[in-house]
Amino acid sequence: MGAAHAAFNLPLMKRNSCVLPPMLDPDLLKTFLAFVDSGSLAQAASFVGRSASAVTTQMQRLEDIVGEPLLVPQGRGRVLTPAGEDLAGHARRILAVHREAWLALKGVRADGRVAIGTTQDFADSGLPELLRAFAASYPRVRIELRVGRSAELAEALQTGILDLMVAMRQAPAPDEIGVLREPMMWLCSQRGLATRQDELPLALLDPHCGFREAAIAALDRAGRRYRIAAGSASLAGLRTAVNAGIALTLRTARFAHSGIVEAPRDLGLPPVPTAEFAIRLRQDAEPPAQDLAALFSGNLALAGAPS
Repeated sequence: MGAAHAAFNLPLMKRNSCVLPPMLDPDLLKTFLAFVDSGSLAQAASFVGRSASAVTTQMQRLEDIVGEPLLVPQGRGRVLTPAGEDLAGHARRILAVHREAWLALKGVRADGRVAIGTTQDFADSGLPELLRAFAASYPRVRIELRVGRSAELAEALQTGILDLMVAMRQAPAPDEIGVLREPMMWLCSQRGLATRQDELPLALLDPHCGFREAAIAALDRAGRRYRIAAGSASLAGLRTAVNAGIALTLRTARFAHSGIVEAPRDLGLPPVPTAEFAIRLRQDAEPPAQDLAALFSGNLALAGAPS
């Protein structure tokens, strides 16, 4: 009996003697990609909703797991090492597989409809990637999408027209399931302003708009003279005015593409705050809407973020 028992245990002992490689924590990979896509630890901290010191600690933990440096100092910031560049590709694939597995398991039998509301910021950058993943795993769920201003979307959510929305946050709400924080930045045409004047020309959305209020407040605090050179009810109109060099505007990095870049420092523009966007879910929403809201909450900060 004893010999048989020992012989039975021998293969187990051999199997247990194998050392498995350390696992790459998806949370660490998300923070790492937030740095890769934003270019700074401070902005990465804003993307993932952690303090800068917490992000630094996470990067140190990831380097310990990998066994070599991923970031090195350069000037005032940090850049990727060759190992960091290699890890970035692996990290995107690992997180994509996690997301696909979760969606596949949740969506196999789901049906019905999900009505989503979003500002143009995320309709252009972020939502397409996630909606594609959701639709592939929830083929029987009909998606209805409304793009509009934050106040309009909040009213539609309250009246039951929408199940889920992503819009600029005005105040904490009981139906929030996530908050995205992205730095505001001054943006202009890559060709610069058409004319330089004493008064700073601004292109802003019509009232009421959080970016409009933040831009005016920052310039007033700095004592900087300005004028509203272009107004628009839509981001499409705003983009046209900025691309033409008529004026500059205040948005996030999601607006910085197709000829629009961060404004040069020689304009002496004042610092501006971080924008907050709320992911809100109707409290009696059906399971497919709850699953999509969870997907947004875990992935929207990085989806479509400029690299």
